[in-house]
Amino acid sequence: MAQYIVTIQDTDYLNSDVKRFVLTKPKGYKFIPGQSIFLSINAPGLENEKRPFSLTGLNKWRTLELMIKIHNDHDGVTNKLDKLPVGSELIISDPWGTIQYKGDGVFIAGGSGITPFISILRQLKDDNQIHGDTLIFSNKMKSDSFLDNELTALLGTNFHQVFTRQNIIGFRENRIDMRYLKETIKNFNQHFYVCGTRDFVEDMMQMLTTIGINPQTLVFEKEATGISLNHIKY
Repeated sequence: MAQYIVTIQDTDYLNSDVKRFVLTKPKGYKFIPGQSIFLSINAPGLENEKRPFSLTGLNKWRTLELMIKIHNDHDGVTNKLDKLPVGSELIISDPWGTIQYKGDGVFIAGGSGITPFISILRQLKDDNQIHGDTLIFSNKMKSDSFLDNELTALLGTNFHQVFTRQNIIGFRENRIDMRYLKETIKNFNQHFYVCGTRDFVEDMMQMLTTIGINPQTLVFEKEATGISLNHIKY
């Protein structure tokens, strides 16, 4: 897998712990919306500390964009990324990943698991093909959500938010369960795109297959989660 040195052009926080990074784009670099990269910091001792992150921008942009959850509770890669100034060098890989758009469907995201869906939804909007898609975005608190205005503009009433630890008028409280899925999803004969923690992905996949969807319509990141359809009982 090829490697490229890029520089940080800009950064800003989207909420208290999700930070947007704008990077220079290598000449000829292309990706499929939904794909990820391996990234490390181009500094002595850190070059091989690679972590996977989803690309959130569009191919037609002159820059690359990442939205990264910063873990300040330990001195890991994201904590080090947070402290880098504009102009710092990073090392990125060729794009990879199995979350790719296969047709109209429901996107179910837990927290920062929404990141691979962002480029997909942006591309669908750019192609005027987003009308048949729905997003369910689950967070612990309203303050954990991000890109609300853009996602509302992209999807309108097909953008649904769930907050598991906060009751907000007009929004669903508690975790996504089968009752919620049945109430919210009108058509189960379509694709289902799922991304989040391993437990979140397994729970969503199990509920969806219990409801009766075709397991072959599930789209999820097999490499990063280590999950296969063999993990799901149906």
